[in-house]
Amino acid sequence: HYARNLLSQVPKSAQPWVATLLRTVFEQPDAAAVRKQMAAAIAGLDEKYPKAAEHLEAAREDLLAFAAFPHEVWKQIWSNNPQERLNKEIRRRTDVVGIFPDRGAIIRLIGAVLAEQSDEWAEQRRYMGSEILGRCRLHLIEGNATETTDPAALTA
Repeated sequence: HYARNLLSQVPKSAQPWVATLLRTVFEQPDAAAVRKQMAAAIAGLDEKYPKAAEHLEAAREDLLAFAAFPHEVWKQIWSNNPQERLNKEIRRRTDVVGIFPDRGAIIRLIGAVLAEQSDEWAEQRRYMGSEILGRCRLHLIEGNATETTDPAALTA
């Protein structure tokens, strides 16, 4: 959704160029290149569309949060599409019921949907399996002096 918000800051004729410029940020091979390309994108926008450059600069850290994780999981985490699909499924299931007798009933239904999705993501699609999540925990967290490499700590 951010790309749509950014594109609303430029004329319609410039939207394909801006969209391509933004995509180049996500196509970089490592975190340093991602940050360098983001700076280049902001500089390029600033020349022609300062309002869009300001918008992109304000969202820089949120957009680049994925780069703090291992490269192999970037495609799974740089988009919020899985969360949007989950929200759509919850809405669909609750619309079928319509009116719930009490708060506990809706919590049970949504809990069942969440458990079903968790099982599907973890086992069937292997969207974010436990081995991928374990590797994500190995990265150095900013402000933390040591990396977590103890296998027992990964399951805690």
